[in-house]
Amino acid sequence: MDEEKKKESKEKNLDRMTVKELKEIAAESTDLVGIHAMKKAELLAAIKEAKGIKEEKAPKEKIEKKAVTVKELKEKIIELKTKRKESRKARDKRMVHMLRRKINRLKKETRRISKA
Repeated sequence: MDEEKKKESKEKNLDRMTVKELKEIAAESTDLVGIHAMKKAELLAAIKEAKGIKEEKAPKEKIEKKAVTVKELKEKIIELKTKRKESRKARDKRMVHMLRRKINRLKKETRRISKA
């Protein structure tokens, strides 16, 4: 039974393990002190450092969104409404549906911005 757990832990990526599993690995395979008080991020860093594992991926950076004004959104809505009208004349139901959804989302966005 212990062998099965060891196989599982080797197969499973460290980032996807639970805190409990990480604490078990840290207790068994490293000489770390204060394991039980550590949080997941601290445990991961300590285990990787102790085992000499390099970070595979850099942490994702937040992408800053461009600030949009209500006026710009309303201009976009008007533009989409004219496209929707043209699509209705062309009897393109799929495009009408897509444009309707986009208009709806932009209207919601204007409400969110005006509340903030």
